[in-house]
Amino acid sequence: MAKFKLALGVLASLLFALAPAAAVHAKEANGKSSASKKHNTKKVKVVLRKGTTAAPREKTVRRVVMVRGKRKVIYQKVSSVAVPMAAPMPTMGDLAGLNLTRDPLDLKSSVALVLDQANSEVLFEKNSNVALPIASITKMMTGLVVVEARQDMDEVLTIMDEDVDRAKFSSSRLKVGSQLTRGNMLHIALMSSENRAASALGRNYPGGLPAFVDAMNSKARQLGMLDTHYVDSSGLSKMNVASARDLGKLAMAAFRHPLLREYSTDPKAIVEASGQPMQFGNTNHLVANPGWEIGLQKTGFINEAGRCLMMQAVIEGRAVIMVFLDSKGKQSRTADAGRMRKWLEALKPANMSLPGG
Repeated sequence: MAKFKLALGVLASLLFALAPAAAVHAKEANGKSSASKKHNTKKVKVVLRKGTTAAPREKTVRRVVMVRGKRKVIYQKVSSVAVPMAAPMPTMGDLAGLNLTRDPLDLKSSVALVLDQANSEVLFEKNSNVALPIASITKMMTGLVVVEARQDMDEVLTIMDEDVDRAKFSSSRLKVGSQLTRGNMLHIALMSSENRAASALGRNYPGGLPAFVDAMNSKARQLGMLDTHYVDSSGLSKMNVASARDLGKLAMAAFRHPLLREYSTDPKAIVEASGQPMQFGNTNHLVANPGWEIGLQKTGFINEAGRCLMMQAVIEGRAVIMVFLDSKGKQSRTADAGRMRKWLEALKPANMSLPGG
């Protein structure tokens, strides 16, 4: 019904606009020239704009045109009709109703978890036991499997056609045929969330990608990540799922590997691809913020998952693991981390346990 009313409004605006123009043409047909008139009203142009209301608006625009070789000033009436914007695609968390959960910090993430790294004490949680798509946080498990398999980091791998994302058509700066060392592939997969690099890492595991995914799931079971399941090495599939509690366990396991800490927290790096230097940046701007002490991190995003973040940080002398899933807004996950940090800083020292204590 709303679309029908909007169409009627646009049609009415057009008819109103065409009437003056038709009258002008009729006078010209009878031999009456309008060239001597200072002002002239031309046909109304209807402009469709994005907005939240369908109320039409009018304004007069000054134009200079050439009539029989002479400059002439005319004034156009322009009608604009606002078109309602399409509703954003609901995430899996939205479909589960998790976005209705309120918390004292007014977080924009539907899921949140903060652990004391020293003793695994839960300091804050919100829907932390619900398994949801985790997007590119998947790549941290990819890195953990590669590192623990002790694969040669200097071996040169090649980006193949099967590494191209034909499901979500995500972009990549790595062209098919690009050659990088396994170490560089891992570096930009963790730091810049490079999907083709993550795919190549899984594909170059003994037994190929199917064996690599089996190793990912086996490692998850070993860590007690009972709500976790992986289907690829990049996180592009919505079938890569885990709970925040599980991701806390993954973060603690990954933190034990210096290479994963280094690669995931580099603000930027230059790597060689087929002999050519390429600069990559970190998807988490907090690593370059001197006010943060971050030891491990991984971001993630696909439509089904929303914005996601997993990281280790030291706040007021306490090492903590933070997990935020299904956050709404591009900067919302890091903003939630900032809110959580202020909350932790405000805790009384008596309620805090130092690392190792």
